[in-house]
This record gives sequence, C-alpha cells and structure tokens, in this order.
Amino acid sequence: MNTWSTPGSDANRRRSQRVVISTPVMITGEGAQGPFTEKTQTLVINAHGALITLTARVSNGQSLQMHTDSHPEKQACRVVYVGPTVDGKTQLGVEFTQSAPHFWHIAFPPEGWTPPPMEESEKPEKAARPSDKSANR
Repeated sequence: MNTWSTPGSDANRRRSQRVVISTPVMITGEGAQGPFTEKTQTLVINAHGALITLTARVSNGQSLQMHTDSHPEKQACRVVYVGPTVDGKTQLGVEFTQSAPHFWHIAFPPEGWTPPPMEESEKPEKAARPSDKSANR
C-alpha cells in the first residue's frame, strides 16, 4: 500500500518507519457542518502521525485533535494528505503539530529495517488438496 506518498524524489524519504496497524482513535475537529467527533481506525502509523479514514469532510492543512484509549490526552495534528474516498470514508494523512514520539506506545523499527527471511521450518505448510488425498488411496 503506497497511498501515503508524495510524488518526486522525496517519495521514499521518511522521518520515521511506518507500521501498518489498526488502532482505534477518536478525532475531533471543525467540519463543514460544524464541530464533529468521530471514532475511526488507523491504517498506518509512524512517530509523526498516521493514515486514517474519516467520514467527516476536512481539508488539507486543517487542524484536528486525536486521542486513543491508551493515550486519552488529546494530541494536536493537521491534515497533510487528502486521499481517495471509498464507501463514504476519505483517507487522510495527519501529522502531529508537536513531537509525540511515545503517543502510540510502541517501539518503531529502526530506519531501513526489513524482516529477516523466513526459515524453512517457519514457513506455513501447504494445505493438502482433496485431489492429493484421493490419489493416495
């Protein structure tokens, strides 16, 4: 999923590693219809913000507040990316307005980290197909 990228030579330069994780968050802000509060889920997080979806209509540069169950103190953020809308929810990249490296309560992998290749013993076994079983009878 490469939807939270900017075109050009800086597209692969990140300030922190992304982690694909669904975490419940509460977003509050001012929409076209007035103040709103919406519970949603993250799609991707990093130490500087998140990719979320919202049904509330917001615009690039707009200020929002975010909090999680594990971090009830509100964290100010701003919309830095407005993506596609699917099923009434728009993808939004939000960036914290102040540094909050511990907001998500996880340890992010170091820059350039990739998981090691799986050992043969760790790979899932292929499920036997019914035709394989009947051939052995």
